[in-house]
Amino acid sequence: MKFMKLGSRPDTFYTAESVRTVSSEVSSDLIIEVKGCKYLLHKCLRLQRICCESPETSQHQIIQLPDFPGGIEAFELCAKFCYGITITLSAYNIVAAQCAAEYLQMTEDVEKGNLIYKLEVFFNSCILQGWRDSIVTLQSTKAFPLWSEDLGITSRCIESIASKVLTHPSKVSLSHSHSRRVRDDISCNGAESQRHKSTTKGWWAEDMAELGIDLYWRAMIAIKSGGKIPSNLIGQALQIYASRWLPNISRQVKANQGATSDSDSESTGEISSKHWLLLESIVSLLPSDKGDVSCSFLLKLLKAANILNASSSSKMELARRVALQLEEARVSDLLIPSLSYSSDTLYDVDIVLTILEEFMLQGQSPPTSPPRSRLGFERRRRSRSAENIDFEFQESRRSSSASHSSKLKVAKIMDGYLQEIARDINLPLSKFIAIAEKTPDFSRLDHDDLYRAIDIYLKAHPDLNKSERKKLCRILDCKKLSVEACMHTAQNEKLPLRVVVQVLFFEQARAAMAGGKVAELPSNIKALLAAHNIDPSRPPGTLSTTTSIRGDDQWSVSGLKSPKSRTSTLRMKLAEDDFDEYDMNPDGLGRSSKFKAFCALPTGPKKMFSKLLSINRSGSEKN
Repeated sequence: MKFMKLGSRPDTFYTAESVRTVSSEVSSDLIIEVKGCKYLLHKCLRLQRICCESPETSQHQIIQLPDFPGGIEAFELCAKFCYGITITLSAYNIVAAQCAAEYLQMTEDVEKGNLIYKLEVFFNSCILQGWRDSIVTLQSTKAFPLWSEDLGITSRCIESIASKVLTHPSKVSLSHSHSRRVRDDISCNGAESQRHKSTTKGWWAEDMAELGIDLYWRAMIAIKSGGKIPSNLIGQALQIYASRWLPNISRQVKANQGATSDSDSESTGEISSKHWLLLESIVSLLPSDKGDVSCSFLLKLLKAANILNASSSSKMELARRVALQLEEARVSDLLIPSLSYSSDTLYDVDIVLTILEEFMLQGQSPPTSPPRSRLGFERRRRSRSAENIDFEFQESRRSSSASHSSKLKVAKIMDGYLQEIARDINLPLSKFIAIAEKTPDFSRLDHDDLYRAIDIYLKAHPDLNKSERKKLCRILDCKKLSVEACMHTAQNEKLPLRVVVQVLFFEQARAAMAGGKVAELPSNIKALLAAHNIDPSRPPGTLSTTTSIRGDDQWSVSGLKSPKSRTSTLRMKLAEDDFDEYDMNPDGLGRSSKFKAFCALPTGPKKMFSKLLSINRSGSEKN
């Protein structure tokens, strides 16, 4: 770090009776009071310019300077310069010295080589040429914001910092420790090693993180306007800054919320307002391209925005950016605390639902097949433009595949998120279902994780009535459950009986179409079915396509094929015990157009099992 020494005389200032005095053969005749400290000096020096023109009323003329910039340290530095006493100037005190010299008007009009001139030369030739000196000087301007702006110190420091960031670090005058670290990352011929390439490119981020948010924001705007720094490095710098100034923000706010005294509440408000400004500024600096910042970092900012009650525009901007790369999210990052007075839930489910909606809006898939005209006559008259169109189509298909892959990942993440929020006893059923239904059905390759979430919710909410449990289980597709999940489902007493029967039906159908033997049901399941007058071992009845079915017993069946076909599928949904009004036709029968296209199953669950066993036996005999 650069420094400059002025003067050659030894320090002769001393303190006597709370007054700072300089040793001199000439008696002092001027008293200057700065910030409660008195200085006994001489009018004959360059300080005489600040003397009053009114006649003296006492032996010593007293001049008060209550608003002196820099306080007693800066004033004494100027006074020592006047007496020729040695002073040392560096990036740490040059701003205070410049402001003090301007206040005392120590210009060239008073004397050649005055303090203002010497400070300006040192500032331009040394301070602005060094990286660390520029950072420290800019940081020190915060104590004198108005003076620094008027003298152009702040703007010149920011310009110096921005120009150095846009320059290769090997050409920048850095501090000893930092320059050595950067030189280690650069080989002898000046080429960067692959190991430290990314670190070297972002060498400036950690030092700039020392700045306050207002100065940091201005410096980052200057850097971004240069257009030479990749946006991903801007994102990394913002993450470094946020990790330094927003650590454990939730703990701080919660601790401050318990403050009772007026002074504590004032300090709490001050801390929150500073963090609020910091967060809003970071959001405004975020690069716009996808992947420039990590999804985890965006969600941490969103969590802080929720705690600090940030503006709705900032929250929506963060939610939109998270949605762009939601497939990278972790379940723990999505657990955003809810601090709303209108909700008692532990987590903010609404903001996650907003993120999920934004994500689904981006999933517009292009056509999966080219137009027919390109497959026919026009294929024989292919032109170069047609080849370009085909190339664009192939690219669109690749993007479609990537979009589909991201939806599969997001579905897995959201099922894990549902398992976490399901433990909240205050979570409304409607919000749980809204999150589950917002994920498209095709993106869930299996429903095991969704079933676990439903089971957790049922355990945490034992007071759900029959209708609510049926509504909850309606989002579950039993066809997509694994064998282990089916076994657990069949023995889960918290599930509606219809779901248990549905699971057993599919297991029996799966075994029947595979041509194998139906496994013996466990005794506890038999007891459960017997309690509801269901006997799966009873001989089957005749399958009739004209049998009428009650609305409360109706099944929806499609895709039922021969047991010999290994690719045949069975899709079925068991109707609820009590249909809601919107699920009923005027004649009391449930809506099942696909069912009428195939067949009508016998009345009652016991005939369903009987028929299923019959199918299984016939398949076994043929084998």
